[in-house]
Amino acid sequence: MTIPQRQYTPDQQSMEEDTALRYGTIWGDGAACAANARQDLRAFLGHAPRTGFPSTPPTLAMDAELAASELVTNAVRHAPGPCGMTLQLSREELTITVWDSSTDEPAVKPADPRRIGGHGLRLVHTVSDRVVVALRATGKRITAHLPLAPNPTTSVLGGTAVPA
Repeated sequence: MTIPQRQYTPDQQSMEEDTALRYGTIWGDGAACAANARQDLRAFLGHAPRTGFPSTPPTLAMDAELAASELVTNAVRHAPGPCGMTLQLSREELTITVWDSSTDEPAVKPADPRRIGGHGLRLVHTVSDRVVVALRATGKRITAHLPLAPNPTTSVLGGTAVPA
């Protein structure tokens, strides 16, 4: 079951620089899946131009779908109970936050092309500008920050940021 939290559009907020479009959803125990997260993200990004935000570049949309999919999959696999996802779009970045009930801090595993699985968090780090983990008494929040414009001082080659 998906329960929308709150949705704000720029016309409902003051038109300050911190104006953002937000969407949230909560899934009950066992109800979350990566496909739902991707569907919600596509709908959110598709709605953004109707509220005054520019269209999301296709490469950013694909990176965002990957991040949302991996974060929700990890929440389903490693945490009992409900989980949720919050999306926020500003003029500078898209943030994808997934929360769950596990208090275990996730760790990026070393690259190993022979290992099956365990690559999701590394992928999220690769497509994101930064990833923030916030532990809470009842679980954790993981937020992936994806910039809307590429950083002019770096480029990504083989998953590693290097000076341009």
